[in-house]
Amino acid sequence: MANVIQAQGSNGVLIDGMCNADTKIVDQLADYGVEYLFTRAVGINNIDVKEATAKGIKVANVPDYSPHSVAGLAFTLGMTLFRHVAQATANTHDADFRILPLYFSREIHDSTVGIIGAGRIGTAEAEMYDAVGANVLAYQRHPNPDNQAVKFVEMDELLAKSDIVSIHVPLTSGTEKLIGKPELDQMKNDAILVNTARGGVVDNNAVADAVENFQIGGYGTDVLLDEGEVIGKEFNSLDDVPSAEDKKLMKNYPNVIVTPHMGAFTEEANKDMVRISFENFKQVLATGKPLHPVN
Repeated sequence: MANVIQAQGSNGVLIDGMCNADTKIVDQLADYGVEYLFTRAVGINNIDVKEATAKGIKVANVPDYSPHSVAGLAFTLGMTLFRHVAQATANTHDADFRILPLYFSREIHDSTVGIIGAGRIGTAEAEMYDAVGANVLAYQRHPNPDNQAVKFVEMDELLAKSDIVSIHVPLTSGTEKLIGKPELDQMKNDAILVNTARGGVVDNNAVADAVENFQIGGYGTDVLLDEGEVIGKEFNSLDDVPSAEDKKLMKNYPNVIVTPHMGAFTEEANKDMVRISFENFKQVLATGKPLHPVN
């Protein structure tokens, strides 16, 4: 956070998911007398929560803004690759209007979709696929028996049976590279992988290799590694993107499609973020505890 100096004289700071509140930044905030470090996003992997706790800084997040915002983008990425729209539009942009064999597809109502992480966002996407007739499976380490939108199965079964696999898990030490080469090896060779969670929940090199070698059908992602170095910036060419792993992925376009972490970029989601962020501050000032505490 290059503008951290602006926090001087403030009791609280509100950041978004692109801001890197690492140990150094947290220490600076503590030196400035900041008591509250809140994020308007769900994920907290960009905040050194342990250091904030040690410095007596309260951390809070916004865990439940409109789930349909991210779910809708995940659905769109999945269907764009499933129906070969990215490949077809890339070709027609180059004036190639042939109907190629590689555009051939199954219909979604006759297909299986696997949701990894059936929380509010995952369930919202599951309901979208259910509405168009897909068979929806889900994997959750601790399944909710009240969730009727999906059929819970083990990860191995989900990967083997799904035509589209969509990931909705937070980035933790337990989910880092949750999808790597062993998991990709279990997927169908025309299956689509979608990630609107965090870049680190997949092994990006393994995914790039799997797409390049036609081991899976494609990868759609709204999240990258080291997003602070990329999101919000414009580069002259793909070669100028700092992350070698990101470049390796994106060179597989149109079988890999990337959006710039815009899953929550809807009117409804942003209204929720503002409202819940305000409630976090209102609650902490009134009671000493935010509405959605992290530490």
